[in-house]
Amino acid sequence: MSASRTERLLNLLIALLNTKYGLRRSELREKVYHDTVSSDVSFGRMFERDKSELRQFGFEVETLTDKGWGADDPATTRYRIGKDSNRLPDVSLTPEECTVLILAAQLWEHAALGSAALDAVRKLQAAGGLTEAQLPAGVQPRIRPAGQAFEDLVAAMHAQHPVSFHYLAGSTGKEEERRVEPWGLGSRFGQWYLVGHDQTRGDRRFFRLSRLTSAVTVLDKQSFTPPSGFNVRAELARLAELPLQTAVVDVQHGRLLGLRKRAQPVPPAGPTAEPGAKQPDSGRDRLVLPFRDAETLGEELASYGPRVKVVAPPELVTAVRRRLSAAADFAAAPVPPIRFPDAGPAKRRHKRTSEDQLKRMLQLVPFLVHNQGLHISEVADRFGITRKELEEDLRILICSGLPEGYPDDLLDIQWDDDHVFITQDLDLRPVRFTVEEACALLTGLETLNGLPELAEGSALESVTLKLLAAAGVEGLKAASLSGPEVGPEDSGTLEAARDAIRTGAQLRLRYFSPQSDAVSERDVDPLRLYSLDSTWYLEAYCHSAQGLRNFRLDRIEELHATGRPVSAPAAPAGSFPVKLFTPNDDDTVVVVELNRRGVGLADDYYAERTAGLPGGGMLAEIRFGNPDWLPMFVAQHGGAVRILQPAALADTARDWVEAARAQYED
Repeated sequence: MSASRTERLLNLLIALLNTKYGLRRSELREKVYHDTVSSDVSFGRMFERDKSELRQFGFEVETLTDKGWGADDPATTRYRIGKDSNRLPDVSLTPEECTVLILAAQLWEHAALGSAALDAVRKLQAAGGLTEAQLPAGVQPRIRPAGQAFEDLVAAMHAQHPVSFHYLAGSTGKEEERRVEPWGLGSRFGQWYLVGHDQTRGDRRFFRLSRLTSAVTVLDKQSFTPPSGFNVRAELARLAELPLQTAVVDVQHGRLLGLRKRAQPVPPAGPTAEPGAKQPDSGRDRLVLPFRDAETLGEELASYGPRVKVVAPPELVTAVRRRLSAAADFAAAPVPPIRFPDAGPAKRRHKRTSEDQLKRMLQLVPFLVHNQGLHISEVADRFGITRKELEEDLRILICSGLPEGYPDDLLDIQWDDDHVFITQDLDLRPVRFTVEEACALLTGLETLNGLPELAEGSALESVTLKLLAAAGVEGLKAASLSGPEVGPEDSGTLEAARDAIRTGAQLRLRYFSPQSDAVSERDVDPLRLYSLDSTWYLEAYCHSAQGLRNFRLDRIEELHATGRPVSAPAAPAGSFPVKLFTPNDDDTVVVVELNRRGVGLADDYYAERTAGLPGGGMLAEIRFGNPDWLPMFVAQHGGAVRILQPAALADTARDWVEAARAQYED
């Protein structure tokens, strides 16, 4: 969408919103499009495309037909947009409800639903229904969707397009292509599942996203209709948890303490995978590990590279070998040219700037109506753009208005003294929620039920009912998405950390670090708690490291107050969402290549620059605090990522993967 088309769509929208009886196509062609050269057929195509574009932004164009009285008075067709049918209903929220709603919106760390949640909040702010809220002290839960596949499936699900992907069946162990009508996505037993109609099998099926072995392809030339009243949470409740199994692995002496803590006692005679199985090599210990899913454990064990060798069962051996082989093959592929844009942060590849600009301007006008006189820099910050980008938006807006173009027919916005005022808004009010926005907020509210601070029957329940009423039919579609549990596994550690944050008490931690494979004691000043799904983190100033660090609560073996108050003048790193990684001057800057299946890692690891590659892949420049961990990172993601620069790190990762794969060559 070009800038001229953005301005044209805005003028078309204003014209159709501000006509009581509708405008004929000839009037629109003359006064809005200023079209005197194209044929009627060409103009008709352009007009239909623009109507479709407005529909995607939530505006339905009504068609009114006057039959006429005879040959001298032929039928005429007029067009308009009904203001009430497209407008977001008034939503009045209490401060407690605002707090819960903001928490729900911030659950989505990034990606498509993160943007949708932010857009929904801006609409509520623009309508005057959302006030400033104080978030609970130190608690900020988040959901991390399952990579790029999650985004592609959500987009296909809402657009009602089938998808295709390669899938590793748990029952047969075979990899096959599947064509599926995506009905819903949800989390169960700590895993994301797709529920839909398998066109290949002709029946309803469940697909674990961790078993997808290829990128998702959206079949946008086809469509489907989901079953009426479908609820993905109810569907997933029928799933039984996988049975508990045991794995036999050989681990290097003195390594992988975290794995050893989960191991079961080994019988005196030692476990055997099958009759005649070999005993562990010299320098290794045999461990027995409980597990439920070979793919989940296989991803972890593959990351340990040559430090661990899987003995049994065969499906776990296969899962590890497949990842290591894919990583080795990707590392050996030809290296593409490494070129990044000259400047600017990484941009998500599925966004188109002009579409974002129009959507932003439609949010900007009602926002300014309810926030008169804000400084222009504050307005830009609220919308996550630069002052230059905001001024470009405002210049387009002040040139937009009704077809006649008289002074009172244009949007009137002034910012000469750096404070922005609007005196003529031409009825641009917040439009109703899209299905993505409704899903993001309502799924987030449902997910918050797992937090001990938010009990059912309180503000959580009341704000959910208000949002359901405001979302209307789009809110019913939120049943197609269900989030994971965000409640902590160890509520005692969480509460102790929360108390320390509230009282300003220093803590002493006994902490296991998997990167150093060691346990250490730290004195820390706790700052805040946050989560990714059910995994909780404590952000604190570490006196040993003399900097901000993030500690996983499930790796804290002991925690108690030192009896001293916090002493370091530290503050949480930036605003929400919290980053799992705090950049430092001595970080290693690494260039990685991501294939189409792994492009979501650029967001997960906060890439500073990205560049697209043919076939849907991506180059990404990422900071890492501990480069020793990078070979594990490459092996874990099994062919989705490889290191290109620095060359020494690329060689180290390649050797690590090859040494691990060589263990299984027999």
